[in-house]
Amino acid sequence: MTALTEMSGLEQLRMMSGFSADVPFIGNLLGMELVEIEHGEVAFALTTRPDFANPMGNVHGGICATLLDSVMGCAVHTTLEPGESYATVDITVNYTGSVSTAGQRLTATGRTIHVGGRIATAEGKVVDEDGRLVAHGTSTCLVNRR
Repeated sequence: MTALTEMSGLEQLRMMSGFSADVPFIGNLLGMELVEIEHGEVAFALTTRPDFANPMGNVHGGICATLLDSVMGCAVHTTLEPGESYATVDITVNYTGSVSTAGQRLTATGRTIHVGGRIATAEGKVVDEDGRLVAHGTSTCLVNRR
């Protein structure tokens, strides 16, 4: 088996796409599912549940923020060469509607906007099962080249 450090970011994510419990990933905690992984574009989905609630009984904004951080960061990750890494510098999230905790399927998509020598930017959106936009955002990442 090839070591992760010898694989491109896209190859790494495709290999880990099952998100098994033995691969550390925040998505395991939230029940994220892989929808798509392509060069520069990633989509994950999850189904809301009561323990995602904020004090008002809707899905806590951190759930959508985590989805967005994951898809935007992973979109950047797919562009990396073997041995390279990235770190999120900032993330901006805009919420456009509330989400029920009663089993709503949310799908987040992220895609790169720019991947340069040291800086990469990405954008993302989260839609509910009816296709209604519930959150969108942007991210800046610092790319660590070999």
